[in-house]
Order: sequence, then C-alpha cells, then structure tokens
Amino acid sequence: MGSRQDWNEKKILVIEPKAEIRNILLKSLGAKGFYIIAAENGLIGVQRAQQELPDLIVSEISISKLDGYSVLTTLRQNFVTAIIPLIFVTSKVNRGDIRKAMELGADDYLTKPCTGDELLRAIAACLHKRNILQYWYAKQSQALPEPPLSEHHQQCQVCAELPLDKSHQQCQTCAELIPTDTREPTKHEFIFPSDPLLSEVFNFIEANYHRQITLCDVAVAVGYSSTYLTNLVRRQTGQTVQNWIIERRMAAIRTLLLETDETVEEIATKVGYHSVAHFFRQFRQHHHTSPQAWRREQLIRGEARAKELLLISKDR
Repeated sequence: MGSRQDWNEKKILVIEPKAEIRNILLKSLGAKGFYIIAAENGLIGVQRAQQELPDLIVSEISISKLDGYSVLTTLRQNFVTAIIPLIFVTSKVNRGDIRKAMELGADDYLTKPCTGDELLRAIAACLHKRNILQYWYAKQSQALPEPPLSEHHQQCQVCAELPLDKSHQQCQTCAELIPTDTREPTKHEFIFPSDPLLSEVFNFIEANYHRQITLCDVAVAVGYSSTYLTNLVRRQTGQTVQNWIIERRMAAIRTLLLETDETVEEIATKVGYHSVAHFFRQFRQHHHTSPQAWRREQLIRGEARAKELLLISKDR
C-alpha cells in the first residue's frame, strides 16, 4: 500500500447520496492524506469529474439524477475522463450488478459495509496501476535517438562507428575531409510521450519551447483553463506542463552543446532563456553539473571512444 506521502497530492472524488456516509468517507480518506472532493448525486459527480479531473472516483450505484452505471458510462465515453479509475462502494450485492459494473469498465467493486482497510487497498491498487502508466510515459520521453550518420559514415565500414572531428569535419579514422554541405541537418528528437489526449499540447510546446512560453500560453493555445490543463497533464504523465517545457529545452540544449561551438549564453537565449542565471540553475538541477562541464565531459568521452574504436580497427 502506498505511503501517506505518496497520497498527499492525489485527488479523490466521492459520489455518495447519504450525507452521513459521505462525511465518513471524506474524513477517513482525508486523514490518510488524500485531497477529497464530493458530490451528492450522479449529475454533479460527472460535472465535478470533468472539472476537477480527479485521480480516482469512489461512487455509490444507487444515486439520483444519474445512477452509478450512467456516471461510469458517461465518463468512459469522454476521452478526457475515460481513464480515471472508478471504484463502486455500494449496497447492491447481486452478482448481476457486479458483472454489469465490470462490463462497463469499473476498476473495483466493494459492497457495503466495507472496512476502511478494504477501501484503502482497492484505492492503492488502482493508483499503483496509474503510477505504472505514468512511469512508462516518463520512460518513453527519455529515450533519445542517436543523431543520423552522414552519407560518408554510412559508406565507410571502419569509421562508421566513429564521430566526426567537428572542428574540421574530418573522419578521425581515414582522415578524409567531409564537405560541409554533405552533412545531414540535425533532426531534433520528439521527446514527448505518444498520447492522443495531449498531442495538441505537446505539438504546441514543440513548436514554441524556444520562446518564453508559460502554462497560460499553452492553455490558451489548446482551449483549456490553466487548472484543467495542469490536472490533465499531471494525471496522464505525472509531470506538469512547465516540466515538459523544461524537458524539451534541455533536450535542445544538449544537442547544441554537442553539435555547435556556440557559447552557453548564446544557447540559453536560443532555447528561450532570457536570464542566464535561471538557465544555469535549471541545467544544474537536471544534470547535476554546469553546461560547460557537461560539454567537456561529453567531448572527453567521445574522444576516448574514438581512440578505443581506432585501436580495434587496427587489430582487425
């Protein structure tokens, strides 16, 4: 079961018609560190879910306006709320009710009365599944492809594994000079996870990360409120919009540090930082070193690898 610290930022929507039971759930879950919102009927529950985008929903089936089944169906038909986990905690105990709930896509089904531990275990299991999904989104975004090889490197079996001497555009194995105009342009990697819910968001960041964009700029561009967009992106990826803007800038910075001789100040300006101090601070937070030190380390590693491969080629 997750720790209380893990739950501090998790938002749960409770849909329960009886005030006494609703208050018990609010108090008990709130005491565990969850942020709780509530609704007394199905219609309000759907509205709250669409507005607040909770991490999880706990709902009774026997509720007015819209019953629990209708709430679940409505949420599953909306692409924004379709993957919010929903647990029924209900007085309906018939096998047919349980089967119907599962066929509609409920994540768990508890019958009343249930203990607080039973509910917490069900919640923890659902949130664990969500954490795994968010982990793979983050993992996918960190997979950076290798830069493309030049035509010369694709043809030379010996030096294909070696980097170019960027100062002279010279093959380090056969000492053949490579004409500048034959080099392929750098293809910047698309670092964002593949998520149809967020494709418009990520496309906007990709096109504008080098400008001084903010959460509000992204929200306006995609037609969402800042709060709604923050909840959506955090729920889908485990990160904030601002985190993704920074991640994209860092990917561009790494490419520029490796493939150009531009100064750190020039690179900072090129990727959207008007404050060099702010740029240095964020780079150090991500890489635990300065941009200059990172560049030197990568060049040293590249030279060491080149020498190693050169020795291997001579031994063949």
